[in-house]
Amino acid sequence: MARNRKVCRDCHRVVDPDTNACPSCGSTSFTEDWAGYVVIAHPEDSEIAREMQVTEAGEYALKVR
Repeated sequence: MARNRKVCRDCHRVVDPDTNACPSCGSTSFTEDWAGYVVIAHPEDSEIAREMQVTEAGEYALKVR
């Protein structure tokens, strides 16, 4: 994981620095101030995904500032 990646403030999806819109929710609000990292492979079977309200597989930040 590269720390220079940014995170969508709305859905917490971790994206590449050159991304202009979140591929999950379409938001254009990003931050580089985040902590924690989780990879969700099967959101339909994941308690963490349910708690985070994640419906798509991917990389997510646990805390977004």
